[in-house]
Parts: sequence; structure tokens; C-alpha cells
Amino acid sequence: MQTVLALAALFSTASAFMAPMNGAVTTPSKTVVKAFETELGVQPPLGFWDPLGLLKDADQEYFDRLRYVEIKHGRIAMLAVLGQIVTKAGIRLPGTIDYAGTKFTDIPTGFGAFEKVPANGIFQIIIFIGILELGVMKDNAYDSPGPGDFPGDFRNGALDFGWDKFSDDVKMRKRAIELNNGRAAQMGILALMVHE
Repeated sequence: MQTVLALAALFSTASAFMAPMNGAVTTPSKTVVKAFETELGVQPPLGFWDPLGLLKDADQEYFDRLRYVEIKHGRIAMLAVLGQIVTKAGIRLPGTIDYAGTKFTDIPTGFGAFEKVPANGIFQIIIFIGILELGVMKDNAYDSPGPGDFPGDFRNGALDFGWDKFSDDVKMRKRAIELNNGRAAQMGILALMVHE
């Protein structure tokens, strides 16, 4: 009985490599979309990688929205990783965080900080982030017509730091570096959170 089952399994797997018996040629039903394969961030070794199929039927506006969100989350993750490194190294602000006398050095890193930071402090952090989101950090290239050159350009016509003096190749290289560092930081902060 075992021999019969083994032979059946062997022949059934071998039939996967045989041509169709009726002579009909099968064609793949899936169309590969190559609309975004030349965008910033499509780099070796992965190339264009969309495992969830988010860009299957996407237009340029939707892609720009996703790129804006990716850059924003990457920047936040880079700050989060830096915050973990600095606080784990023992570098803290001097003084106290509240009127009860809680020192900054008494607050642990990571999720443990939520237990030590007073509720009013967490409320202040949330309000500050809201002010930045709604009033200061506007992406004019995505949200509205304005001076922004690309999704994630938060200069808002005020900050430059020499960006306009770079060549187009240098700008693309620097944007690609930021995008990849943001991707790595997102994985890094996720690993730090899981480790905790």
C-alpha cells in the first residue's frame, strides 16, 4: 500500500512539468504593472517590491500619498531609534519633569516611560505632535499647491540649508539615502520594541 501511495505521489508531482494534453497553450492571467519601477526607492537587490499589492491599480497620486507616508514614518522611526540610543547611553535632560520632583533620570526607556511620565506630560506631548501635524509640518508637494518639490518636502518655502544649490543627481541620491535610512529605522525601532 505504501508503495502505491509513493508512486502516485511521484507521478502526480511529475505531471506538473508536462505540457497540456489537448495542445492548448495557457497564458498567465496576471498582468505585471511596471508603472512605478523607475521611482525613487526602487533599488537593488529588491527592485520594485510590493508584496501586498497596494499599487496594483494605483495612479501617481496614490503612489505619492504612500511615498509621503513612508517618508514621514521613516523620519519618525529615525528619531525613535536615536531616542532609544541616547537614553540607553544614559544621556538625559537635567532637572525634574514635574512639580512632584520626578527627575528625567528616573524615567526608563521604551514602554516603561508611560508608567513614569505624568498624564499631563503625555497630554502635552500629544498636543505638541498635533500642532506640528496640523500647523507646521505641511507637505505642500502633496497636500496643496505650494513650494514643495516632492512628497515629504517640509521646507515650506522657508528652510533651505543649501538644498537648492545641489544638482538633480545629488538631490535624488540624498532622497534615496533618506528613504533607505527611514526603512531601516522602521525595522530597527520595531525590533527594539519587540525586544523590550
